[in-house]
Amino acid sequence: MAKLVIVESPSKSKTIEKYLGADYQVVSSKGHIRDLATTGKGGLGIDIEDNFKPTYKVSTDKKAIVKDLKAKVKKSDEVLLASDPDREGEAIAWHLAQELGLDMEKQNRIIFHEITKGAVLEALKTPRTINQDLVKSQETRRMLDRIIGFKLSKLLQSKIQSKSAGRVQSVALRLIVEKENEIRKFVSEEYWTLAANIQKDKARFIATLAKVDGKKAKLANEEETNAIIQRCNQAYCVTSIERKVRKKEAKMPFITSTLQQEASTKLGFGAKKTMQIAQKLYEGIALGNHTEGLISYMRSDSTRLSDVFIKDAFSYIETTFGKEYVGKARQKNSDNAQDAHEAIRPTNIQNTPESVKEYLTNDQYKLYKLIYSRAVASLMSAAKSDVVSAVITNNGCEFHANGSTLTFDGYLKLYGAYEQTKDEMLPLLKEEEILEQVKLEGKQHFTEPPLRYSEARLIKEMEDKGIGRPSTYALIIDTLQARGYVELKKLNEGSKTKVFIPTEQGELTDTKLQEFFSSIINVMYTANMEKSLDEIAIGQLDNVQELRQFYNTFDPLLQDAYEKMEKKELERTGDPCPECGSELVYRIGKYGKFISCINFPSCRYTKSEEDAPEIEEVCPKCNSKMVMKKGRYGAFLACSNYPECKYIKSNKEKEAPKPTGEKCPECSHDLVERKSRYNTTFIGCSNYPKCRYIKKVDKEKKEDTKKEDDKE
Repeated sequence: MAKLVIVESPSKSKTIEKYLGADYQVVSSKGHIRDLATTGKGGLGIDIEDNFKPTYKVSTDKKAIVKDLKAKVKKSDEVLLASDPDREGEAIAWHLAQELGLDMEKQNRIIFHEITKGAVLEALKTPRTINQDLVKSQETRRMLDRIIGFKLSKLLQSKIQSKSAGRVQSVALRLIVEKENEIRKFVSEEYWTLAANIQKDKARFIATLAKVDGKKAKLANEEETNAIIQRCNQAYCVTSIERKVRKKEAKMPFITSTLQQEASTKLGFGAKKTMQIAQKLYEGIALGNHTEGLISYMRSDSTRLSDVFIKDAFSYIETTFGKEYVGKARQKNSDNAQDAHEAIRPTNIQNTPESVKEYLTNDQYKLYKLIYSRAVASLMSAAKSDVVSAVITNNGCEFHANGSTLTFDGYLKLYGAYEQTKDEMLPLLKEEEILEQVKLEGKQHFTEPPLRYSEARLIKEMEDKGIGRPSTYALIIDTLQARGYVELKKLNEGSKTKVFIPTEQGELTDTKLQEFFSSIINVMYTANMEKSLDEIAIGQLDNVQELRQFYNTFDPLLQDAYEKMEKKELERTGDPCPECGSELVYRIGKYGKFISCINFPSCRYTKSEEDAPEIEEVCPKCNSKMVMKKGRYGAFLACSNYPECKYIKSNKEKEAPKPTGEKCPECSHDLVERKSRYNTTFIGCSNYPKCRYIKKVDKEKKEDTKKEDDKE
């Protein structure tokens, strides 16, 4: 074996190996191979006194992989580390180098932003050393998350039974709770609008009241509205007309956050689902006789596009749509963008969505089409509309009417399916013209409370405020729901969008965190921490100094919280425990609220909140009482003596085996008809598991049955 290339993903390794040929073996580490240990003081895996020295441990599920990699490294002349092109990928490369005994000074790190043959071969020409500043930035983030996560979670678990807290997770929860508090405090106010329904010749249009005596119109109630209607007793005169051409530029190509937002609003995909599909499109899709990554790296905060892609796209636009549709390349990044990668784009302009549709699942096709259309449309010319604005007055009351007509579709030629436009034409009007057929109509309204966060709105808010990184948004949203802090649901049947609503436990968690940790669990502190991590990544800040500064602020707050935070009393049910006579209480577990004995763990009686009826059954192994529990796949019966006795019984009744009248040829017991775990029928020995005989289906008989089915 000459050269070994290590990537993160197994599917990626297969794609790349086909590009490189027989001289290379491409293998996968399946992501991170090790993490901070859970040993040492507080189980942090970090020696805070020794300048925050971390202790790393190979993950249990990666030991076999590491062993295999070490064996392959020994047989290789050269090892190249090709993990993903971001801080996390750089850290993975560093962990691999350390664990596999590779030379840190050697240029053995290669990166590529798209999985195409050209990009991979080009990366081989420019290997570099592992970027230690990027590694330190990722390591600092990991240690901050471990310190806050472990210490705050332990506090909350002991005081209020909340499951966890996190550096970014808790700030995202803060945003959701704050929004809910705004809605509760909101007082709806009445207001009115006044519209002039105007007919000229055969055309009808609407002008709305905008100003009264030169000031912005504000109608608080019906009386004020009727007063304006009475006032408009003179002629309606067209006092001014303005005509202009309005240009509408295409939006920038996708970055991670805008892709998640647009996929949510246009396709109904959650952030997690979007990133999973994008990952597969990036790693490679089998396109007939070859495999190719269809999009560039999907974790990016830059709207920059490569010169090669721009050139290819311009040529494609001119050939497909015409020269007038060719636009210009633009770039606009947020202040906290790292600009480490290009925007998310197709790797090959010729791989149009329709040309690769047969190789994609329906969801993959939808997302790829969205990415392809957005990237190409961003390089197309602006859409143009003729806009007419008319001002119509009557006795000091000024009404405004607007009309527009799309005259050139520009980028909408490609992206129009995602941005609907509608012409609103005004009839031909002239200045000083008197309009006679006018009817005024007042309409009552009430101010609406602020909108709750949908996934898309929450992601946008986090991005705008510089909280976390786009690559972490999906995980944050997932964690908040998994911890039972928020629910994502539709408020009513007619609603199209799901929104976040904090649970009682979520609000309690936020309240306690704000009571004791408001100086660090807030938007500004978290955003500034992200900027510090960025500065560590480019070598401008010392990571140990930043960790020390954080810890010196955090630790006193933690000690104060342990001393002063009141412990939440367990809610009593009012019923006695059927096993020991003590009180039953409500607790919060992995699968929601449940009832258990207050004497846990000495008494392990439990039942779910919904299961009021007592279970009369006893455990066949130890004669303890059976209790109903709820698992990820539904309710089941389990022994109350767990973990000493681990007997469980499915809540579903199994169908009894049916005798076939035949004998087992191996042990002479009866053959019976059974159902498999996949609900298929088969014939096996009744003496199972001592005898594992299964009767084979006669092939000729099977073929005859199939022919009869075909005839029918």
